[in-house]
Amino acid sequence: MYVARDWQDYELIDTGSGEKLERWGDVILRRPDPQIIWPIQNESGKWREVHGHYHRSSSGGGQWDMKKKLPDRWTISYDQLKFYIRPTNFKHTGLFPEQAANWRWMMDKIAAAKRPIKVLNLFAYTGGATVAAAYAGAEVVHVDAAKGMVQWAKENLQLTGIGNRPVRFITDDVFKFVQREHRRGNRYDGIIMDPPSYGRGPGGEMWKLEQSLYPFVESCMGIMSDNPLFMLINSYTTGISPTVLHNILKMTAGRRFGGTISCGELGLPITASGLHLPCGILGRWES
Repeated sequence: MYVARDWQDYELIDTGSGEKLERWGDVILRRPDPQIIWPIQNESGKWREVHGHYHRSSSGGGQWDMKKKLPDRWTISYDQLKFYIRPTNFKHTGLFPEQAANWRWMMDKIAAAKRPIKVLNLFAYTGGATVAAAYAGAEVVHVDAAKGMVQWAKENLQLTGIGNRPVRFITDDVFKFVQREHRRGNRYDGIIMDPPSYGRGPGGEMWKLEQSLYPFVESCMGIMSDNPLFMLINSYTTGISPTVLHNILKMTAGRRFGGTISCGELGLPITASGLHLPCGILGRWES
């Protein structure tokens, strides 16, 4: 497991009964998590002193029950990186703190390369990886189909104080963008992707991760540079094993470039119990 241990502004305080208790800066939130199938050991203290509690609806979705007044958004830091946090209608906050394990890895890779590195961040959300790669000195192209998420990512870059770095923000269908980059002859030294379980393209094309991930990763081989540095695949799709990502990377980047592949779970340490919460999987290829 790749555990994001070095947070100061984020803490997974406790877990149990399908919920997690988290500190985001000075704000305490209580949110559902289907992986937490063990009981709460002691539902008192901070469990009952939250700023907000997200309740799932039996018909799907859910809503926040705000116990204390919150700002519209607030800032947390990871090392020198800064991010805006805001509770959204879908229980999320705009950041996945377990991804800090990947941010640290890619920042170290980019810094150690000692050469110009161009990174493509696909399904890039609010730009955690974009900010990390840009801070480490890479040129970054950030692509997401959701205009609001792209704007949020731009604001995170400015908040970190690196708004002058060479980062292009593109609101577009990821699959179409990769195809166009191939035709244009653009190449990247690093590719990051966090593909959804399901999706629909602008022309009604259906994306289902089990059917679409391998051909998409294979298509990305056409936009890798001659001397690539890394490829990172994240997945939060239930039932997909890290070994599946290993096999895909072995048959694509590994077959073409050699290198090293490592895969596993992402995790967060739980303060109260000393256990770790699994938070999705990753597959890394590196030269």
